[in-house]
Amino acid sequence: MMSLTSKVFSVILFLTCTLNAQAAVTINDAWARASKPGQEVGAAYMTLSSSDWSCLTKVSSAAAGAVEIHSMSMDKGVMKMRMLEHLELPAGKPVKLAPGGFHLMLFELKKPLAAGGKLELLLTFENEKGKTESKKVTLPIK
Repeated sequence: MMSLTSKVFSVILFLTCTLNAQAAVTINDAWARASKPGQEVGAAYMTLSSSDWSCLTKVSSAAAGAVEIHSMSMDKGVMKMRMLEHLELPAGKPVKLAPGGFHLMLFELKKPLAAGGKLELLLTFENEKGKTESKKVTLPIK
């Protein structure tokens, strides 16, 4: 039979492992660009970091009809923007979503993104074992 101390230790160890497994992805420097009245598209940026390999697989927001993960690059003076099915987050290497690179595109905005306001996003990540985790983030609109 387990002693009370052993039971408490087991519970603490289990919770620590569970919290560490779920806290692999961090979100920093998140912000959204203000839009103009009548503009139906917006953009959001942030830096994503993961202690283990992970993948951003889905983004949603009540403020938009759809949110897509995009890449942007220049090829011989021509801007190329592509929708990505997912965005890989290599272990220990921050991935920056910024103007001119990876970013989140918000389509069918319900109302303009007003400077000084807030935008809520729900980001879904999948780890290499196939486990998904969703994180809610509130971004300032600049």
